[in-house]
Amino acid sequence: MSIEHIRLSQTAKDQLIKLKRRTGIKHWNVLCRWGFCVSLAEKSIPPDVPIPGDSNVEMSWKVFGGPNHELYLAILKERCNQDGIDTNPEALARQFRLHLHRGIGYLSSNSDIKSISDLVALPMEDHR
Repeated sequence: MSIEHIRLSQTAKDQLIKLKRRTGIKHWNVLCRWGFCVSLAEKSIPPDVPIPGDSNVEMSWKVFGGPNHELYLAILKERCNQDGIDTNPEALARQFRLHLHRGIGYLSSNSDIKSISDLVALPMEDHR
């Protein structure tokens, strides 16, 4: 296992609080999964910027991924392969962190998300 624990930045925590309020989704890990997948759907590689782990929101990889944690890891590895990025444990952890934070930012800044229905409709809108 290359990613054991995830600690979010304070900015991501604040963005998740906003998303929790708008969607009614109570659990950080559920919103984090959405954010991760939204970032993976973006074709560009997330910018390699420093992301502090300065919030008190922390979860294990298994809590993040739930019963599908192995699937999320396989998807991350495939995305790294597509982007020409190494899949050693450090690179996977870094890419996961970048995708997670980028995706949370995307969701938080999307003013069309005003409810859980709007969030669920997102993947369908992207494929129209």
